[in-house]
Amino acid sequence: MAKRKQERRRAKERRHEYEDVWVDHEGNELAPEEVEEIAATPAAKQTAKKSAPPPRTRSGRVPAAPSWRRVAKRAAIFAPLMFVTVYIIGGSKLTLTGKLFQTAVLLLFFVPFSYAMDAFQYRSYQKRLAQSAKPKQKPQ
Repeated sequence: MAKRKQERRRAKERRHEYEDVWVDHEGNELAPEEVEEIAATPAAKQTAKKSAPPPRTRSGRVPAAPSWRRVAKRAAIFAPLMFVTVYIIGGSKLTLTGKLFQTAVLLLFFVPFSYAMDAFQYRSYQKRLAQSAKPKQKPQ
């Protein structure tokens, strides 16, 4: 059964009258018969396979390869937040030096863990990509 969003899209397609216009590589408009002839050639099928975009995740975003630069930027964003948290929780028990030391210790755990999570996400995306590229075989 179709979801609401799918129903709205279908209703919109029925409401609007679209005209398919096909253009060749030189920019000339083609008739539907010419399009069928071009699509039947093996070269057209090969180029269609090569130009397909990479599959996306459910969120529509392709995870980037892990990098220490991105992790450093993330640490620079979270370091002040960690310091404020330590400052509030520490109260008057810790000196300013102690609060900075606590923040540094938190960052020592945060940075490698963040890199490991990026690497885990990227590897799992690569595995899903490889599995979707394999042709599915029926069990005998």
